[in-house]
Amino acid sequence: MKTSNKNNQARCNQSGMTMVELLVALAIGSFLMIGAVQIYNQSRQAFVINESIARVQETAQFAMDTIEADLRMASNWGRNSRPLAVEGRSMDGNANPNGLDEPVDCPTGWALDLALTVDGNNNAFALMCPTIGGTQIDSDVVTVRRATVAPQPLEAGRLQIQTTRIQGELFDDGSVPSTFSPADSTTHNLLVNSYYVATNSGLIPGVPTLRRIRLTTDGTDPDIVDEEVAPGVENLQLQLGIDVNGDNTVDRYVNPGTDVYIPGSPGYIAGARVMTARVWLLVRGTQPELGIQDGTDYEPGDRDLGTFNDNFRRMMVSKTILLRNART
Repeated sequence: MKTSNKNNQARCNQSGMTMVELLVALAIGSFLMIGAVQIYNQSRQAFVINESIARVQETAQFAMDTIEADLRMASNWGRNSRPLAVEGRSMDGNANPNGLDEPVDCPTGWALDLALTVDGNNNAFALMCPTIGGTQIDSDVVTVRRATVAPQPLEAGRLQIQTTRIQGELFDDGSVPSTFSPADSTTHNLLVNSYYVATNSGLIPGVPTLRRIRLTTDGTDPDIVDEEVAPGVENLQLQLGIDVNGDNTVDRYVNPGTDVYIPGSPGYIAGARVMTARVWLLVRGTQPELGIQDGTDYEPGDRDLGTFNDNFRRMMVSKTILLRNART
């Protein structure tokens, strides 16, 4: 009998949770699980948003840095910064006075118009060079002309400049021009880059992109290559700060292609020089994001692009860039 009582007492001590206790535990556990899932979803959403913002910022920074590096060195011809002292450049009425080979896919003078160290087209692509991916409506084209900073080896079939402190000459035959002494001059490659926005990226189909037409060589003659710079750039705008009275300060900003600084044009002002370049870039994400409500009225440069309601994240950046070689 004593043994039986002990077994009954052991069974009572081993009894489980009551139904009420079980339901309370399940409710508490469910609330904890729901809270954990909500925290995860919120963290995931915050990560996706931050990642998207970072990608747009990264694209904008890279594209602006690429254009800025080119613009800052515009009108560098090696040992001097005076484009009008370079023989063989395009002149009024004669786009190629020395009969140099030029890229056949671009118009005469595109590579040789050194007087316009920073040039472009306002809200249109008017270079007449072949493009890839179509061209964006209402976006500018920026063309920069300069030479390499470091001296380069002679190379037949490439447009090069031989320069001293006071003069220079374009050539393409791989031989130093006879009027220059190799000991007192240096050889530099001519660089011409035209930046434009294409409607379709070759890397991410369906996404607009910043592209660049670059002067190069095919091994025997000057040539061009059209290369992709930054997918996601949707619009490019440029305005040029010009000095019209020779005091080395900007007097006004004009759109590229404006007559005021183009010799031979009706509105030309003798002695006007481009001192600065103001660049705007509108950048968008490569993928749509649900829930984005962007009511910003984007107005880069002289364009009013209005608002967009297409679930793409956008950012507009601008910068005023000093042309280091503008002051002579």
